[in-house]
Amino acid sequence: MTASLRNLLTLVCLAVSSEAAAPPNIVYILADDLGFAEVSCNGADLLRTPRIDALAAGGMRFTRFYTSPLCGPSRAQILTGRYPFRTGAVSQDACKSVIRTGEKAEVMLPSVLKQAGYATAMIGKWGQLTPSGTPAEWGFDHDFHFKGSGMYWNSRTARPLSDDGEVRGDPDTYVVDGKTVAVKDGEYIPDLLHADAVRWLEARRGGPFFLYYSLSHIHGDILPTPDSSPAPAKEGKSERRRRLYRDNVAYMDKLVGKLIDELERMKLRDGTLIVFMGDNGSAKNNAETATIGGRRVVGEKGSMKEGGALVPFIVSWPGVTPAGKVSSDVADSSDLLPTFADVAGVATPAGRVVDGRSLVSRFKGGTGSPRTWAFCQLSNSFYVREADWKLDQAGVLHDMREAPFSEVAVPPGSGGAEADAARRRLAEALAGLNPSAGVRDVGGDGSGRSGK
Repeated sequence: MTASLRNLLTLVCLAVSSEAAAPPNIVYILADDLGFAEVSCNGADLLRTPRIDALAAGGMRFTRFYTSPLCGPSRAQILTGRYPFRTGAVSQDACKSVIRTGEKAEVMLPSVLKQAGYATAMIGKWGQLTPSGTPAEWGFDHDFHFKGSGMYWNSRTARPLSDDGEVRGDPDTYVVDGKTVAVKDGEYIPDLLHADAVRWLEARRGGPFFLYYSLSHIHGDILPTPDSSPAPAKEGKSERRRRLYRDNVAYMDKLVGKLIDELERMKLRDGTLIVFMGDNGSAKNNAETATIGGRRVVGEKGSMKEGGALVPFIVSWPGVTPAGKVSSDVADSSDLLPTFADVAGVATPAGRVVDGRSLVSRFKGGTGSPRTWAFCQLSNSFYVREADWKLDQAGVLHDMREAPFSEVAVPPGSGGAEADAARRRLAEALAGLNPSAGVRDVGGDGSGRSGK
């Protein structure tokens, strides 16, 4: 073999190796107020999500994935990989003071992924974190965000669509890369988010990219979608709400499918990891009808019961995740930052405790779980949760073997050896975390919705 031929083969091998080692694109889709029982692949009785179901059928579905029970604390935990008592994001209001500058500054996902050359975009809901920094200030290259939650139409369009002519929030403007833009009459904000995501993906086809796609759906106000039919004659208010609730879930599912179709069209799907999840449990108004096998999940958004923090979690990574696999391993949303860092081949932020554990081995179908318990906190309430047991801040042990439909308090000295062993294990886990020594919710009412 001549020297020139050897050099040519070396270059080819290096090129192939480099291409094989290229990190995948990451699309992270976060639905708003979508609980575990609001996705049909999880067994939802009344709701149908065929595109999300197809994503799960081609990848993995987790049945014990937890996060904080309210929007703001949940999003802070997702983006930092750290529990609320470390970041201070123990309530909705407290999220506004998450430290952005100085030695104690938090580091969010986009800054971590930029170490591996990722282009980053945040498209959708950002409201709870805005006072502590815009998406750009936290490391996103591009952002399209709005204040508040449940933004669908501008106020002029929304008022006649609502039950009482009142529309909560301020959906009349959004911000694109620092520029405030008015929402035109008849424009549907979820469609604007989708169009912006497609434009950004088109411009980043060379990859790698990280898209944080934070949906409006299905947070209230529950209003008609562009696909909703006219109201039937003599429809009562409760019937109208249930119908529009189904419409909103269906439209969310449609948007997820449309984004996947765009990735296919751009020939990006095979090189893209997609993660879909809800940011907390079902909203109170929807929880009663979000049933599985006729049974209601115990608890809802804002609750420290199972339904507050248990959320749908689906992963699809072509050629990596085994198709149709269902994992009952316990995991929580702090795991996302170290997982995405692992995918990108970069280290997690130094000089601080990162609570999450990488789930990449699980995504690949491995059998070894990186953790045996999840942690959940809201305000000054918290618990650690194993597959069958949980222990809360008051030392109350709960039997979770019938979850998500019930949880039973087990008094000390009862429950037998199995309960005693679980109490010891979980008490040791809580002692290791020591949440009570961290940031407290001072001046709050305990709900996590207010505080200083």
